[in-house]
Amino acid sequence: MGPIKKIQYNCRKATLLIEKKLISGLSISEKVELHIHLAGCLVCRVFENQSGIINKMVRQMFTDVDVSNVRLDDDFKQDLQHRIEDELNKS
Repeated sequence: MGPIKKIQYNCRKATLLIEKKLISGLSISEKVELHIHLAGCLVCRVFENQSGIINKMVRQMFTDVDVSNVRLDDDFKQDLQHRIEDELNKS
């Protein structure tokens, strides 16, 4: 299966690309992959919309707070990643 076919059926990768797009931006090939997936996946389009709203709300909450020195503990990040992967693997 080629890379275009894979992204058409891979919501997990699409959600990661959606989040990456909000945080740091996407490469050209990632933009194309995401665009192709979103063209055929209503669930991921809804996720993208909701994720954008949540991101905007969080940014507004911290507008007056200096979070430049806030860092998550590596153990916490690793635990959170495992929990997310466990939830994604349930479906």
